[in-house]
Amino acid sequence: MYRPTNNLLKVQLNCEKNNKEHRTDDIAPNKLIVRRGKPFQLTFLTERPFQPTQDYFEITVETGPNASESKGTKSSFGFQARSGPGKPWSMQLISSTTTSFTVSICPPANACVGLYSLSVKTTPSSASLTALGSLIILFNPWCEDDSVYMVKEEERREYVMSEQGMLYTGSSDSIHAVGWDFGQFEDDVIDICLKLLDKNPKCVRNAAEDFSARCSPIYVGRVVSAMINVNDYDNGVLAGRWDGSYSDGVNPGSWSSSVEILRKWIQNGCGPVKYGQCWVFAAVMCTVLRCLGIPCRVVTNFDSAHDTNTNLTVDVFINENGVEEKEDSIWNFHVWVEAWMKRPDISDSSLYDGWQVLDPTPQEKSEGSYCCGPAPLKAILEGHTNLKYDVPFVFAEVNADVVKWIVHPDGSRKKLRTDTSSVGNRISTKAVGTDRRLDITNLYKHQEGSKAERDEFNNAMRNMGLSEDPAPAAVVMKIEEVVKPVTGSDIKLNLTLRNTGSTPQTLILQINAQTMRYTGTPSGNIYKDQKEIQLQPNKEQSVPITIPFADYGEKMLNNNSIKVSAVAKNAKDPKEVYMADKDIVPHSPPLTITVKGTAVLYNDLIVEVMFENPLSETLKNCSITLAGSGLLSSPEISQIATLNAGQRVRVIVTFQPYRTGLKKLVADFQCSNFTKINASCNIDVKPSSRN
Repeated sequence: MYRPTNNLLKVQLNCEKNNKEHRTDDIAPNKLIVRRGKPFQLTFLTERPFQPTQDYFEITVETGPNASESKGTKSSFGFQARSGPGKPWSMQLISSTTTSFTVSICPPANACVGLYSLSVKTTPSSASLTALGSLIILFNPWCEDDSVYMVKEEERREYVMSEQGMLYTGSSDSIHAVGWDFGQFEDDVIDICLKLLDKNPKCVRNAAEDFSARCSPIYVGRVVSAMINVNDYDNGVLAGRWDGSYSDGVNPGSWSSSVEILRKWIQNGCGPVKYGQCWVFAAVMCTVLRCLGIPCRVVTNFDSAHDTNTNLTVDVFINENGVEEKEDSIWNFHVWVEAWMKRPDISDSSLYDGWQVLDPTPQEKSEGSYCCGPAPLKAILEGHTNLKYDVPFVFAEVNADVVKWIVHPDGSRKKLRTDTSSVGNRISTKAVGTDRRLDITNLYKHQEGSKAERDEFNNAMRNMGLSEDPAPAAVVMKIEEVVKPVTGSDIKLNLTLRNTGSTPQTLILQINAQTMRYTGTPSGNIYKDQKEIQLQPNKEQSVPITIPFADYGEKMLNNNSIKVSAVAKNAKDPKEVYMADKDIVPHSPPLTITVKGTAVLYNDLIVEVMFENPLSETLKNCSITLAGSGLLSSPEISQIATLNAGQRVRVIVTFQPYRTGLKKLVADFQCSNFTKINASCNIDVKPSSRN
C-alpha cells in the first residue's frame, strides 16, 4: 500500500539545465522545451523525505483537447514500468534529500509534438490532479529511435540549429545567392509555430485526431506545407502574388527574414501576410520545420517545369515573332524545402527514407489541399511515380521533356523539337558549414542524356500509362552573352546561326526580347528587330544584339529575367522555321558590409553598409535594411530619399548581439529604379568575459 505524498511544496522545472541539454536553450530560457526520446529532470521540494516505495506519486502529461492514452495524447505514469495503449512515458528517481527529490522523465521517441500540461497525483484514492506547469515536446534528430534521426552532427547543426542560410535565385546560367534570416530560435517563434498547427483545417475539424497525428513528421510536414499558403482559406501565413501589383502589401522580393513574416501573421490575427513567392514560402516553411525539430533545407530547381496535365511533358508554343505562349510553364527557378524523415508509410525497408520534397507554394492540389509532399528523393530519382505524395508532379518539375511548337499565322502548329535536357538544372542548396552552393542534381536525376536518365524517364512514363514522343531534328542556332550583364549597363549578346545542310538558305530573322516573371510568364516587350540573312552551306554567321538599359531598366522592377528569342523562317518555305532562345538575368551592382571590430555578446558592434549608384540618373525612394537573428531583435531600416548618379552612401549601425555563435547579417538596398540588391556576411559572436 502507498501512502499519500501530501507534503509537496513546489516543483522546479529546471528549464535552463533541461533546455541546454536538449539544445533548446536558444529558443526560450524560461519555458521547458525538450526533445522526444531524451530524458529531462524535475525537482520537487518536500516537507519530509520522499520514499518511492511508500509514497504515492504519479505524473500525467496531456496535449490537445479530449486527450486520451489510446490516441497517444495522454500518459499517466509512476516509477514502475508500464505497458498498454498509447505512447508510454517513463520516470526514474535520480536523487533524494530530506527536503527534495529529483526525477528523470523520458517521453517516447514517437511522442506527439506540441504543448503539454504537466500535473501530479499524490493520493491514490483522489481523482484530482495538481498542475505543475507546461512543457513543449519537439522532434529529436539526435535520437536514433526518432523518425527524423540524422546521423552526422555537422548536418544536424546545419539543418536544425542554423538560424541563417542562403537561397538561390536567378537562372541556371546566372545563379544569385541571397542571404536569409530563418530565426527559428527567436523568443516568440515557437509559440507562433504551435499556433500555426492549431489553426490548420484538420485541427479545426477534429482537434483530437490532429493532435494525435502530430507524432508523425509526414503528417506535420503536409500540414505545414498547406498552412504556409492561404489558398485553402485556412488562416495560412502568406498570400502569393505574381502579377507585379503589390501596393496593398510587400513586394515578395523585399523580404529577407521569416521572423518578420511570422510576427506579421500573428499581428494580423492569423490573417495572411501579403505577399510571397516561392522562395519566401519555402524559407518560412524551413523556419517552422527547424523550430519543430525536423531537419530541413531550402532547395532551388533551375528551369523548373509546371506540368499542369501530368503527362511529363511541357508544351511551349512560339509565334513567328518569337513570342511564347504556354499551356504549361517553365519557371526560371522554383524553390521548395527538403525535410529529413523515415517513410514507413510506403515501404517496410529504408529505401525511401531520407530527404523528402515538401513544397508550400500553391500550385496544384494534393488530396484536396494546396500542399505538396513529402515526396522521397529516391522515388523521384528512379521514376517511381506511383508512390505518395505528389511524386509525379515533382518528377516533372526536374525531368519533364519540353516540346517546342511554332504557331503559324493561320493557327496551325508544327513541332520544332523535343528537348530532353532543358528542365531541372543545377539543383542547388547551401552546403553544410559554409556559404558555398552545393549542387544536388544527382540526387534527383541521373546525368542528362545517359541511358540511366532515359530509363528513369521511360519508367516514370510507364508508371503513369504514357509514352514518349521521339524528338525531331533541330537547326543549330545559339544565343550567347558577350559580357556578363549588369544592371545599369546595356546587354550585349551574340546570335550564331549555322547551316548544317548542303544548300544555301535565305532566312527572315525575327529577334524579340521580353521581360519575364520568374514563373516563365512574359510581362512586356522591350526589344524587336527583323532582318534577312543569307546563310551559305555548312557555314556559320553571327548577329550582334544590343538591348539598352533605358529599354529594360524600370521594366525589371517586378520581373526576374529577360527572354531573348530568335526565330529564323525560310524565305522560300515559310513552314520551315528554326529558333533559339536564352534567359538573361542582369547582375546587381555591389552592396558591401564591413564589420568594425570583434563581435562580443551584449557589447556594441559597429557595422558599415556602402552602396554606390551605378546609373547616370538619380535613384529615388532608397532604403537600406539590416536583419539578423541573434544580432538585431528587429530589422534596422535607414531611409535615403535620393541618391545622385555616381553618389555613394554609407550607413553606420551600432547594435549589441544577444546570442553567441556564428550569425549572419543580411543587408538589402531598395529603390524605385531597379530590383532589390542583397548582401550578407557572417559574424561570429564571442561570449562576454563578464559572463
